[in-house]
Amino acid sequence: MYKKLANSYEGVLTGKSLLWGGSLARTEATGYGSVYFAKYMLEDRGKTLEGKRCVVSGSGNVAIHTIEKLYHLGAIPITCSDSTGMILDEDGIDLALLKELKEVKRARLSEYIKSRPNAKYTPVSEYMEGTNGVWSIPCFAAFPSATQNELNAQDAKNLLANGCICVNEGANMPSNPEAVDIFIESKIAYGPGKAANAGGVATSQLEMAQNASMLSWTFEEVDAKLAQIMKNIYTNASTTAAEFGEPTNLVMGANIAGFRKVADAMIEQGLV
Repeated sequence: MYKKLANSYEGVLTGKSLLWGGSLARTEATGYGSVYFAKYMLEDRGKTLEGKRCVVSGSGNVAIHTIEKLYHLGAIPITCSDSTGMILDEDGIDLALLKELKEVKRARLSEYIKSRPNAKYTPVSEYMEGTNGVWSIPCFAAFPSATQNELNAQDAKNLLANGCICVNEGANMPSNPEAVDIFIESKIAYGPGKAANAGGVATSQLEMAQNASMLSWTFEEVDAKLAQIMKNIYTNASTTAAEFGEPTNLVMGANIAGFRKVADAMIEQGLV
């Protein structure tokens, strides 16, 4: 529609179809990037996702590809959710089944247990009052990947009490301010969405780079570039946080690093 209205065919849009300039791995990028960010956070602490139980909220694009990349790194994602309830599958979420239900059939997660009877479905009505059921499950790492304000202070306390040492945000602002304060104070590996879920827009930039050079990179090439971008984002946030005396506070690190990049560019151009 933009092209029709503007009679312009420059590369101004991203997330395009592969038939007219889109990039491989763009669909997967936010979820994949989120897991990469968690990987680098944990490596800095001498830990790994391999073999670890992880809880994921949501069952849309970000959640599905978060689960997929967790499997790639040897983790065991055991939950997913939608607006009606959550699945707990101790054997690990059946990714092929989840994709079939959500991407093909557009079905509710309650259908999941018809094919996986050993899994447990809990409707929203049975969650503990004022909490999200996903965050009551003991885990090593949590990946809020559904919606804004889905994780509150009580959820944060539940996660910490159950041994969670990493919370990484794939959604936009999924933890409310009280929960964020608890994570920062606890000094766990907390990846705020403003940094941890940047993989999607980063891959949009990679799409534009391919368009400008009239190239089409392989899925593996884009994925490798995405991993490096997420490492750079983590490093920038982490080193900035350390510079300002709070090495575990990536909220502060990401805020200051982002602000300084824009401010310094404005100063160099004489705008300030």
